[in-house]
Order: sequence, then structure tokens, then C-alpha cells
Amino acid sequence: MTVKISCIIPAYNEEARIGHVLDSVVGHPLVDEVIVVDDGSSDGTADVVEGREGVTFIKMERNRGKTWAVTEGIEAAKGSHLLLVDADLLGLEAWHLTALISPIVYNQADVSISLRKNAPKIWHRIGIDYISGERVIEREVLASKISELRKLPKFGLEVFMNRLLMDRDARIAVVQWPEVVSPFKNAKVGWMRGLTADVKMITDMCRSVPPWGLASQIYKMRRQRVNVPDQA
Repeated sequence: MTVKISCIIPAYNEEARIGHVLDSVVGHPLVDEVIVVDDGSSDGTADVVEGREGVTFIKMERNRGKTWAVTEGIEAAKGSHLLLVDADLLGLEAWHLTALISPIVYNQADVSISLRKNAPKIWHRIGIDYISGERVIEREVLASKISELRKLPKFGLEVFMNRLLMDRDARIAVVQWPEVVSPFKNAKVGWMRGLTADVKMITDMCRSVPPWGLASQIYKMRRQRVNVPDQA
């Protein structure tokens, strides 16, 4: 199968950061289309993205959460595979994307997942960040589950994807991104709002998969990892 990559970037109030992410993604030789979904931002995110050459822009009228925003992108995507990238990444360069996409292009894995510099130390110890937002996955895996995706809580996407990968016994490539950082929420919105957002995210994850299910995901996904040579 010829691999065609559709990059989906969900964004909520990322005016200060999304421009650099787009600089790394737009025009990348392995990326066939870039779709930014503005999840009802109240800042200038739309001003940064709208009209940018090489970007399909989708503006949601109200904030409905990352899962819904990504689902909007999936429905618009035309590629065989989806490259999911968060809009707030710091230190992202084109070669990081090459490293993430290459295992799919060379049929060395069925899905690839990033392991960022500031992922929790325990994820580095076990060798996988099971809730990483940066992934490459076959579009049909998610496109066939649109109705289920619409019913997920705002932050239930990654653990839902994990269940699909385990059901398919998918080969998982973990790609090190030692220069890339995803800012902590308290650095973006303040300590109290950041803590509230973290609690909400954990609650949504547990609504999608019970705590013992999260532990099972980590165990099974580690067993499904495959080693791939560096193609970057």
C-alpha cells in the first residue's frame, strides 16, 4: 500500500506555539496534507493559521475537547495514514517527523508513537509513553470508529486508540524525541487551572478505561513494541 500522510493538529488557544509546529510540518516531504482544527480558541490561534499556504483550517464554534477536534480532522483527511501532532510542542523539527513517519513508510511497524524529552521518567524507564499525543496510525483504524469517538470524553482519545491497537496486535514503534517538549499545563494557564486540567484529563482517561485497564495497556503495548532502525 502506498502511504499517504494526513497530519491532524488539534489546537486550543495555541497562538504562541502553533506557528513553530506548522513550520516543521508544512512542506515536509513525507506529509501530504496538513489539517488544523481550532477547538473553539478564544485567542489568536485562528489568525496564525488561517490563510497559511498548505494548511486546511477547520474552525469549531465552541470548545469540545481534543477528541472531538481530532475526529473533525479524521473526517476531512484523505490520506491512508494519520499523523497526529499536538499544537504546543517546543523543539519540534522536521527530522523528528521523519523519524516518526519512517517506520510506517518502510512497513516496519503498524503505528509509531513519540517519546518526548519531558515525558514522565517512568515512561522513559518502561520505554513507552502510552498517552503520547504524537502518533502515526492507519486512518481506517479510527475512521471506522467515528461514532464511538464522538461519545468519548474530551481527553479519552489516546487510551481509546490503545485499545484498538491491542485488539489488532499492532506492531508499535516507539520513537525517541529527546529534543521535544510538551509544556506542562501549569506553565500555559497557571498553577490552579493547570492542576484542574490535569485532574480532568486523568478523570476522562479513567472514564474511557478503568485504572486496571490502563496498567494492562502499558503491559500489552510494551509487548507489542518492535525495534526499528533509525531512518531519520
